[in-house]
Amino acid sequence: MTAQAQQAQDKPVTDRIETRVEVNAPRSRVWRAVSTAKEFGTWFGAELDGDFAAGATVRGRITIKGYEHLTLVEFRLAELAGGKGTAVTIVESGFDRIPLARRAEAYRMNDKGWAGQTKKLAAYVA
Repeated sequence: MTAQAQQAQDKPVTDRIETRVEVNAPRSRVWRAVSTAKEFGTWFGAELDGDFAAGATVRGRITIKGYEHLTLVEFRLAELAGGKGTAVTIVESGFDRIPLARRAEAYRMNDKGWAGQTKKLAAYVA
């Protein structure tokens, strides 16, 4: 392994947060909760200006004080074995675009925030 590859491997990932949660709901129910703007806004705490559609950008306002950051969020869903629920992987990226002076705090706050948001999603779809 080159020194550059080793350095990249040792460097902590600061541009993205990846969270996984298993919820007691079928994938179709979770999909509706994360793909329908109205339902997403209800459990997430956001007011959105339109519907989600492939390739479209939906803008909105976070209604949770202190979480007004602009980053990309992706939701990946997979059925659990035996159809006993859904694994939800949430990836938030874009932290490298936040000014360095604020980046570590934004990352820490959002990482903590996803712990709470995954609980809200699980309760909402149950």
